[in-house]
Amino acid sequence: MTAPMYVLVLVALVCANLPFLSNKWFGLKTLTRKRFIHHLPELAAGFVLVAVLAYVLESQSGSVHAQGWAFYVVVVCLYLILAFPGFVLRYFWHSKNRE
Repeated sequence: MTAPMYVLVLVALVCANLPFLSNKWFGLKTLTRKRFIHHLPELAAGFVLVAVLAYVLESQSGSVHAQGWAFYVVVVCLYLILAFPGFVLRYFWHSKNRE
């Protein structure tokens, strides 16, 4: 793996977990109780940001390969797997420590 690939994986890890670390919606509006439905648009926006960065990095290294639907399904699943630590921290870990 090259340095841009490591940067892409690191940015994907940060963007996937960022929605679960704060009570602010998109970092702008503070919510008293941030529900899971509030996390979904933030996860989608982070995924789009990572996808655009991946496209830019791939276009700089050469030609961009055409991808089918299966590629995008796998990439979305991998992004959700990267979001799992933040999800566990938000919904499972903190609730047990608060009691």
